[in-house]
Amino acid sequence: MTYQDRFVNGKGRYLDDIDLDGMLYMSLVRSPYARAKVKKVEGGLTSKDLKAYYALAEGDHKEPVLAIDEVNYQGQAVAAVFGKNRYESEDLLSTVNVEYEPMDAIHSIHDAKSKPPMYKDTAGNVLSQEDIGVKFNEKDIQYDVKVTDTILLDRVSANPMETRGIVADYRDGILNVYLPSQSIVRSKSGIVNSLGLPPEKVRVFLIDNGGAFGVKALFYPEYIIACYASMKFGKPVKWQETRTEHLQACHAGRGVEGTLTLYAKKDGTITGLDGEVLLDNGPYFVDAASVDLGNVIHEITGPYFIEKAHIVGKYMLTNKAPNGYYRGAGKPEASILMERMMDLLADKLNMDIADVRLKNALEKPFKSPLGLDVNYPTKPFLEDALKYFNYRELSKKEHVGISLFILDEDTAPGESARIIVKDGKVHTYMGGNVSGQGHEMFVKSILSDELSIEQDSISLELQDTETLSTGVGTWGSKSAMTHGSVLMQAAEELKEQVKEKYGKYSPEILLKHDFDQTSFYKFDYNDNQVNFNLVTSKINEAGDIESLKVGCYYDLGKVLNMTNVMGQTEGGALQAIGEVLSETLRYSEEGQLMTTSITDAGVLTAEHTPEFDIKIVENPSVLKDGAKGLGESPMIGIPEGLARSLETQLHTRINVMPITREFLARNL
Repeated sequence: MTYQDRFVNGKGRYLDDIDLDGMLYMSLVRSPYARAKVKKVEGGLTSKDLKAYYALAEGDHKEPVLAIDEVNYQGQAVAAVFGKNRYESEDLLSTVNVEYEPMDAIHSIHDAKSKPPMYKDTAGNVLSQEDIGVKFNEKDIQYDVKVTDTILLDRVSANPMETRGIVADYRDGILNVYLPSQSIVRSKSGIVNSLGLPPEKVRVFLIDNGGAFGVKALFYPEYIIACYASMKFGKPVKWQETRTEHLQACHAGRGVEGTLTLYAKKDGTITGLDGEVLLDNGPYFVDAASVDLGNVIHEITGPYFIEKAHIVGKYMLTNKAPNGYYRGAGKPEASILMERMMDLLADKLNMDIADVRLKNALEKPFKSPLGLDVNYPTKPFLEDALKYFNYRELSKKEHVGISLFILDEDTAPGESARIIVKDGKVHTYMGGNVSGQGHEMFVKSILSDELSIEQDSISLELQDTETLSTGVGTWGSKSAMTHGSVLMQAAEELKEQVKEKYGKYSPEILLKHDFDQTSFYKFDYNDNQVNFNLVTSKINEAGDIESLKVGCYYDLGKVLNMTNVMGQTEGGALQAIGEVLSETLRYSEEGQLMTTSITDAGVLTAEHTPEFDIKIVENPSVLKDGAKGLGESPMIGIPEGLARSLETQLHTRINVMPITREFLARNL
């Protein structure tokens, strides 16, 4: 049965399908306050039982697995209770008594700038900062105009259909963990390090994943609590978060404020970029925060050659759940900030938005002053994209927004795969997981071509950390690139096995005998590519969008499966549109989450589906399978294109997302 057949016929194995004998269900007592001292906790499992910290973070101010002495965001776990079923465990929450002493909360980046430090050992409310590029004075550069703006991208929740969860089963001295994850190897590392267990005593099983979008690449305190409880009670423990818990306590994405200045000549040539980017970090340092802000500040110049650039990035302490991965993880923020500034510069110079971009794109690869290697020429690609969409004529009659951007794929350090041939079937295991991308299609296609066998004899299966111990994971738009390449390498090495043992290779020999091949495809740098989006829209008098069209001009190297490509592109576009128009996490001045349901969080319905014009070009990459990435591209390029399209219909600048219906109606 194929992946698709399993899901269509209800045969998937998700977390809630796992029901083990004697299983306990975990519920968590969570703080109702954004910031408070914890004076006393009576009942449940507490930090007195489990004094551990988030093990994958570096530096000071790691998040405790269960609150110790204080809570720093609404929804932070204080105690855990366990029942024979979910209803009983939730009823047991009322048996725990917690005494709090509320404190003044820091509810926003603006708040963090003005309020006293959250911690005594930090400078203001800056947890840490990065300073990249070379600082310059205005007198050091030639310029005729400069434009400055502050752009705010509000926090967004990933909101996958299936929320976070775990089943931990400690038996016979082995901790068996069932997890819908984007990287079970990463999760195992977190469990081992947090609980101080020998690696051989932990085995993590991958199960079907009901959506991820970055949040399931991470590792969370709740996982440690469930594992510890299973070891303590000698019984399986299951935890599945509610939607409200997901919105309160799961790591959020975006939450970035950038204040940037562009210096330019009259002809549109940008001579300098200076600015500060602030991340709504939350109260603790987790590993994901450094990736998000790092991507923003290193990639902010994008596809444009700017001779001088200097950016300061600051992790701002707030009383919200920690910042984490959300589809793109800093790459969309970088592009939105830069492209919105390009539009502002074009308006200042009375230039066409395409011309100011053409002026600063290059005919050859280059290295930015912030350290980004742009691997492909950006100007000819932009020229081709503008021609394809007939931009010059279209812009005369439509409200058009465009974006040129770099998709920097997380291809390093490579990826693992294992192929086991047994009983005439080829069983395949990959280092990452499927959460809707349809990996099975390119797995079957590649192995069928490489091994000269029928696709029906090939299966993609769920692995565990013993079956494949060196997997990297699924994120960063890299699956087709690294998974496809390692499958090709594994197939080659498998054929060599057959030749060494039987003197020659044939599909008949392969399927008649048993073989086992594990391979790692090493790729030691992150590849990238240039892509383009075009958006047109029309707003009615009520502030509703009555017409929306999205154009995508993407270079995908060698396309492995066009069905996958279309699904990824259209799905990503819908997610991007939601982020622009309505999706956000809102908090009161006391740090209380106001968007407590999926409806409140602004997830859009099908009526906002746009018309699409998708053009795929194929310039093969240097990877073994020639592919380039895709998954994050719509999230990177569509928001700023849509913002510009809407802005052309208003009487005011758009520098805040989401762009609400009320804002549109008020400014028409």
